[in-house]
Amino acid sequence: MFRTLAFSILALCNAALASSIANAEGVVNVYSYRQPQLVEPLFKAFQEKTGIEVKMVFAEKGLIERMEQEGELSPVDVLLTADVGRLVEAADKGLAQAVTSDLITSKVPAALRDPANQWFGLTMRARVVYASRERVKQDAISYEELADPKWKGKLCTRPGDHPYNLGLVAAMIAERGEAATKTWLEGVKANLAVKPNGNDRAQARSVAAGECDLAIANTYYMGLMMTNEKEPEQKEWAAASRIIFPSSPEMGTHVNISGMLMAKHAPDRDNALKLMEFLASDESQALYASQNFEYPVNPAIKPSDIVAGWGSFQPGSVNLLDVARNQKAAAKLINEVHFND
Repeated sequence: MFRTLAFSILALCNAALASSIANAEGVVNVYSYRQPQLVEPLFKAFQEKTGIEVKMVFAEKGLIERMEQEGELSPVDVLLTADVGRLVEAADKGLAQAVTSDLITSKVPAALRDPANQWFGLTMRARVVYASRERVKQDAISYEELADPKWKGKLCTRPGDHPYNLGLVAAMIAERGEAATKTWLEGVKANLAVKPNGNDRAQARSVAAGECDLAIANTYYMGLMMTNEKEPEQKEWAAASRIIFPSSPEMGTHVNISGMLMAKHAPDRDNALKLMEFLASDESQALYASQNFEYPVNPAIKPSDIVAGWGSFQPGSVNLLDVARNQKAAAKLINEVHFND
């Protein structure tokens, strides 16, 4: 028993020593819900500029729960998310800390950051409709219309409980209330060509294959497919669709953000701040625009030519905090209508 305890203590000491050595050499630890290929170019540029190495743990789920379990011993300095819901969730759970940085607040508009400066938006993306160039002739659509029976058997989307769709449903709850949103969800489900599956690129593939005429997806995936030299078949998927920005008098185009926060127990606050300031900088914002085809949060940085070519849109008026706060209600409605079944 005592030998086991001694080994355990020694292991903890070694881990702490290794951690302190790593930090001394210039390391910042990141937990990321964002796909590695979307953030690694930024990390590479940061390391070249500062000499600080970025060590990343990527997962589609469970990073906030991991931070809770690790508590004060957590090695994470910065959390990156692909939606506002997880930023607010982490802050609500006491896993973030306020960050004071004139650089960040000068680049990120107030509407796209936490009033207490515990989290900050980095990029924007719109939840849009990919419409078949061959089979869909109309140039305008609304989210409400996606529940119209005329689209029965012609709509595709990824699972309803994915954060991208949760955000859209949460925004609709904020605009129209739970009862109206539930009716809308039932109509959307009735129009699905197949059970919700895959990711946003898979929806574009389904449109190209003729499985559906309309798909709900994020804007930036279109740009990633259009320029995908490694998987040229994705260029064909993209070419088969065009983007329509949903809008109606009741609800503009839903916009969500990717974002960042400094972990409550960040072992290296200095390096964490340096990374966060770099991610908010003009240099990084330009990289988001040119390489990821996202909309920069900094209005001084223009979207790429490809993104600009999709046209302009009127963003919805729902506050991001309202979107985040309504996500539990959105998940409840999605379960109640058995959206994924």
